[in-house]
Amino acid sequence: MEEKPSARRLRPFRGELALAITVVIDSFSVVLMLYSGSGISGISAISSVPYAFSVSLPFFTLGTWTYLFQAALVITLMVLRRRFVPAYLFSFVVGFVFGELLDVFELFIGLLPTALALRVVYFVVSYLLICVGIALSNRCGLPIIPTDLFPRDLAAITGWPYPRVKIGFDAGCLVVTVGMTLFFMGRVMGIGMGTVLAALTMGKVIGLVGQWLDRHFTFTTPRLFRRRTRAS
Repeated sequence: MEEKPSARRLRPFRGELALAITVVIDSFSVVLMLYSGSGISGISAISSVPYAFSVSLPFFTLGTWTYLFQAALVITLMVLRRRFVPAYLFSFVVGFVFGELLDVFELFIGLLPTALALRVVYFVVSYLLICVGIALSNRCGLPIIPTDLFPRDLAAITGWPYPRVKIGFDAGCLVVTVGMTLFFMGRVMGIGMGTVLAALTMGKVIGLVGQWLDRHFTFTTPRLFRRRTRAS
């Protein structure tokens, strides 16, 4: 007789560890996806807006534009909730660390070879790692990277399904990126076939990864942050 999922012994997974893993692999994956080449894949949708700012207005680095963009997302969520949310401030701190790691990984990513076949591998690896990272962050029970926080909490605020919100958010980022790079640079930059594919499918894949995690792990959260945060 097959054991029901609810009766299985789930392995504990610390929320702090899940968040740390998320910040590292997501920042690395964003840089790796960009390195795979805009003609093949392009940058991830969640980082396309700060990337557009970094190439159009290069007086700040990609990392700096990333946490400025994340600050705007956090402020938008508080406006939508019509109240100040203290936990969101910690989310901005996590976003700051994420932005700094982007700059660190950019320093070393050029050591990787750039053969065409390898660029495809880089895109696939970065795509899967981002999905795993977001699924983990949605379950860690802690304030998370604002680009992950925004679709998760927007889904909670509106009651819309998370995959739909995630796909809509990613698509909106791509529209902004296309408009900015066309206006400032005269051509579309940072977006390739892989970027569009990721924007249209990542929400679903994150949901599948999340279902797998739920079948194998139970996430433990510090008492200070114990509240309902999972969306997918």
